[in-house]
Amino acid sequence: MEFNTGTMFSDMGVGALVGFITGYALKKLLKIAIAIIGAYVLSLFYLQEKGVITINTEKLFNLTGNLSQQVVGLGQKVLGILPGTSAFVAGFYLGFRKG
Repeated sequence: MEFNTGTMFSDMGVGALVGFITGYALKKLLKIAIAIIGAYVLSLFYLQEKGVITINTEKLFNLTGNLSQQVVGLGQKVLGILPGTSAFVAGFYLGFRKG
């Protein structure tokens, strides 16, 4: 049996690079999405304050709670599908921290 360290290190490098890029891009997208959602919710509350619309705040906050549970479930499914290499996870962590 032949043990090729060059191939192993190149696979680890690719996994780390892909993980870093994925983590960095995901954090940037999350920041943009949170800013857009926050501006939307603030505009709704402003319109409610001016009397233009009426908002059932209880249903609104229940909706956001359900959405966060769905996002967490989707994240767990994605992590189950992806190859669980330590290089990818480490790269993802560093990319998410850097972004």
